[in-house]
Amino acid sequence: MASSKEYLNFVLEQLSGLEDVTHRAMMGEFLLYYRGKLVGGIYDDRFLVKPVPAALALIPAPVYELPYDGAKKMLLVADVDDRAFLDRLFKAMYEDLPAPKPKK
Repeated sequence: MASSKEYLNFVLEQLSGLEDVTHRAMMGEFLLYYRGKLVGGIYDDRFLVKPVPAALALIPAPVYELPYDGAKKMLLVADVDDRAFLDRLFKAMYEDLPAPKPKK
């Protein structure tokens, strides 16, 4: 099942307080980037982020879910309505995320 653009737009609106949040369509889903680093994505209308230490520290009782078959588990962001929390989450995660791979 693919994610809807409506849900993507809702999440992007919730993240609108942050500068440099971008997205990219990928096989019916959407990858989310913050300041050039991959943070997570929208998979089957679920907002999932990478399970980096900063995210684990901010998400109480983390729920792990597979974005798609064969992928590594990611953290479900259940409280998508809390803009302040999402801002804190992305800012905290930034340092823990790997730098983007150089393009060939």
